[in-house]
Parts: sequence; structure tokens; C-alpha cells
Amino acid sequence: MLIDPLILLQAYSIGVFPMSDDRDAREVYWVEPKFRAILPLERFHLSRSLAKVLRRDQFRVTANRAFGQILALCAAAAPDRPSTWINHAIERAYGDLHARGFAHSIEVWEGEELVGGLYGVALGTAFFGESMVSRRTDASKVALAWLVARMRFAGFTLLDCQFMTDHLRSMGAIELRQRDYLQLLGAAVGSVSLGAESDALAAGSGAAAERAFAPLAGLADTGSPLAPSLTVSGPLSGHSIAQLLTQTS
Repeated sequence: MLIDPLILLQAYSIGVFPMSDDRDAREVYWVEPKFRAILPLERFHLSRSLAKVLRRDQFRVTANRAFGQILALCAAAAPDRPSTWINHAIERAYGDLHARGFAHSIEVWEGEELVGGLYGVALGTAFFGESMVSRRTDASKVALAWLVARMRFAGFTLLDCQFMTDHLRSMGAIELRQRDYLQLLGAAVGSVSLGAESDALAAGSGAAAERAFAPLAGLADTGSPLAPSLTVSGPLSGHSIAQLLTQTS
């Protein structure tokens, strides 16, 4: 099965996303939850223990340097997760969106080993978190903390977490009725045009995503609409990430 990239982006813009029942399932279905989990960027809860991990720079964090590897890790079976909802069609679809500049990853490294991270889709000032993975204690939490800080710096307004979990709730996520979520979504993606395929698919995620992810990807900094910022490129070390999140949590 092939998922058309424009249809996938249009689905996100109206609050719908794809899932599958199993890694090896052939079918993909579309989901529109009645209750939606989001993580308000101003309400991110930075625990003391996570702040210590960030300040020690125990991990190296990048963006968009190993998207395929992060996607594969998220799709892979693990002792606590014998199967996942990311089937091969979904994996191909998000790889395509990444190549087109819409899907982004945060990677967490221990030395040269990839030990965790997350990926999702950015449109306008919304980021739709798809999946996160951890192969070391706190690796996925570090990825989420970096994502929130970079999103704040870049002017994002919505972090969609799809379904609530205890893990997300402990970090500040809340649950909204679908109609309330759609109001936030409309404000975040209202300026995005997804009507003409040639224009839409060539445009990429937009300025907010460039500001958030380009510096971590080793690309040129594009500046920030927010002031004051911690550095020209915003927070780019674990210590500055913890500083920003401590000031705004």
C-alpha cells in the first residue's frame, strides 16, 4: 500500500493520522481520536533528575541527521513492545515526508551510538509527534526536552502527542476534546496551503521548522522571532536547554 504524501499532510491539517495494527500488517487506517493529548510548551515539566542529566550533557543531541535510523528504532520490536503500529507502508510514507522536508527527527547519541530519539511532522507552527524510542535511561525524555525547547525558540504553538500516556502526563501533557484540539490546530496550520500538489510538496515545513531544526542538523541558522534568546541559534547545549525550560516551566 502507498500513502500519498499530499493526502497525508492534508490529513494532519484536519486532525487525522494513519496507524496500523501490526508491524507486518498490510492495511493502514485513519484515526481521529475523540480526546487528543497535547503538551503545552509553557507547561513542560522538567524534573530535577532530568535537569541534571541535561546539564551534564550526558548525551549528544542532533536533528535530522539519522531520520531513517530513528524511524527504524521506533518501528522495531522491543522486550516491552513485541510489535508496533508502524508498518512498512507507514515507514515508507514518513521517509518520503522527511525527504520532502516535512518529517523531522531528534536523535540522542551516547558517543557514536544512537540510543534514543523521536520523530514527527511539522506544519506551520504545529509539530505532530509520531513516536519516540529509548535504548538508554532518560534518552527519550532528553529528546522531548530538546524538542520542546527548540519549538519554543522557533515560535511553534502546538505539540500534538496524539494519545495520552502516563509518561507524557508526567511531563506536562494534557488531554483535550477533539473540537478544542481542532481550534488550536486551525490556528497553527491556517497559513499552510495544501491545495496545489506542486506548490505544497515543494514548500517544506516552513520557517518555524527551519529555526527549530536547522541548527541541530548542522545547517545555517535562520534566526528567531523570539527575544531574548539564549544564543544566536537558541539553546544548543544541554545546560542551555535546562536553563530555558527551568525559566518557563
